[in-house]
Amino acid sequence: MPVQYSIAGTGAESIAANIEEGISSGALTPGDALPPVRELAARLGVNANTAAAAYRLLRDRGTVETSGRRGTRVRHRPATTPRSLLGLDIPAGVRDLSTGNPNPALLPIAAVPQCDSHPRRPVLYGEPAMSAALVECAGAALSADGVPAEHLAVTSGALDGIERALTAHLRPGDRVAVEDPGWANLLDLLAALGLSVDTVRVDDDGPLVAEVARALGGGARALVVTTRAQNPSGAALSAARAGELRAVLADRDVLVVEDDHCAGISGVPLHSLAGSSVHWAFVRSASKAYGPDLRLAVLAGDQRTVERVHGRLRLGPGWVSHLLQDLAVRLWSDEAASRLVGQAERRYADNRTRLRAALADRGIAAHGRSGLNVWIPVPDETVAITRLINLGWAAAPGSRFRIGTPAGIRVTIADLADAEIDPLADAIAEAIRTAGRSSV
Repeated sequence: MPVQYSIAGTGAESIAANIEEGISSGALTPGDALPPVRELAARLGVNANTAAAAYRLLRDRGTVETSGRRGTRVRHRPATTPRSLLGLDIPAGVRDLSTGNPNPALLPIAAVPQCDSHPRRPVLYGEPAMSAALVECAGAALSADGVPAEHLAVTSGALDGIERALTAHLRPGDRVAVEDPGWANLLDLLAALGLSVDTVRVDDDGPLVAEVARALGGGARALVVTTRAQNPSGAALSAARAGELRAVLADRDVLVVEDDHCAGISGVPLHSLAGSSVHWAFVRSASKAYGPDLRLAVLAGDQRTVERVHGRLRLGPGWVSHLLQDLAVRLWSDEAASRLVGQAERRYADNRTRLRAALADRGIAAHGRSGLNVWIPVPDETVAITRLINLGWAAAPGSRFRIGTPAGIRVTIADLADAEIDPLADAIAEAIRTAGRSSV
């Protein structure tokens, strides 16, 4: 327990709030150990049940984690900590390839006027949550990709849609099968929801079938799959792998959630699992292709899942703004925007291909079939990341994304210039050589 911070409070809520304040201020840092329940209770003069309840609140909020003899510790990515405080400390002049962001110059949303010259009819309380234009546009696009679109909802981005689908069926303590390595924000969400994680390894064609079968056989009640542009590995479901997984999932009473966050710019066709299980949700986000501030995703699913999502939305925000929905339809229908999205898809594919080829020329294996990132196995993440920064490049450490899989780093290729490919590959090769020497 850090000596510079003393936990205070008399009730579970006040104790939890005080610990959150310590995390927010930096007095408690990721990985710091908290006192055992009985020790904390004795310090504060409260019942042990009160101290235990405080820790339980913090676990439910994704702030701390309990791990056997290691006790209770601040999570390495506490949900209450702003994400800007969890990134790398990147010196001036270092090329930052750690963000996972699309190229701002290739986002159509940047060219959309702030005002619309056409008057809008106000949307009032009690009207449908989805605009008719969005239902028609999104439904047609999903159906063309083989995703059943009879039941639709709109959420505020991919993670919001995934959360609403999970909470429609699961309760704290339920097990969820997730990709490893996988999306760090999803892992944070599952911890905050009190859901247990069952890891499923991934290769270039998606989740391994045997691992999915093992997780489901072990009691996992849900499976979350990134259909394509998997973060961080760039994996994408192949037609063969999708067929094998559909056979494993057929008629199972399990929730399958698909994340299609890079539709339009993934660089590969869609091979969906939609409808293969009793309960399912397919979430397609607009943010990566059209702009991160376009906080909108379309969720298709079985009737019960979509009804529950709509019901929970009504108890919270009510609906996603029709202004935002109409903007999405305009962008999806705009020829200039479509051309720019196509240009982005080609550029991202070229950058992925060229970087992987340059690394292969230097004897380095890398993964990235689709999306914005390339995943590179390394002997030692800390050494590799540090060496890269010293050489003028910043990548994301794999520890953010993996649980049981070997070390790696994630390089975002979205805005790489042609002239940067070979120097970056040289730097990565040197960083891996350095990491290999230090790990011996």
